[in-house]
Amino acid sequence: MTHSGTAAPTGRVATMPEKISVTLSVNRKPVRLLVAPWTTLLDALRDHLDLTGTKKGCDHGQCGACTVLVEGRRINSCLTLAVMQEGAEITTIEGLARDGELHPLQQAFIDHDAFQCGYCTSGQICSAAGLIAEGRAKTAAEIRELMSGNICRCGAYPNIVAAIQQAMERS
Repeated sequence: MTHSGTAAPTGRVATMPEKISVTLSVNRKPVRLLVAPWTTLLDALRDHLDLTGTKKGCDHGQCGACTVLVEGRRINSCLTLAVMQEGAEITTIEGLARDGELHPLQQAFIDHDAFQCGYCTSGQICSAAGLIAEGRAKTAAEIRELMSGNICRCGAYPNIVAAIQQAMERS
């Protein structure tokens, strides 16, 4: 350290680490990416695969806009590195519909007008798909509690809960 509190130059040049190859199955399709070691799954999906349905909200895992399914479990994609998901099955909002037919949750969100601005909708739907698969929510109160990691700034919560209940009844 110099007297001013800054580090003395060492003459060494910092080098960027090499990119890492990661293979994923995204929406039932195998993909191989070459990413920087610090690339989040969210950034890999959006920036490398152009799957922009998954939103970047807070980038701190507090809003749920980036929720996707990894091996059927809901996660905040902004909080995991892409390289940590080697070989995993990733499902985004774009992968929920099958054979041109909306996923029951997507249809229920439309039926119940469970969105306003729509920014949080993809995270809400992916989180709800994980919630239904978990099988723990039986009541509206349990749905609200287990969906509490997904924030809707527009306040469409009653409609979101109704949509999830409809999808639960039909699954």
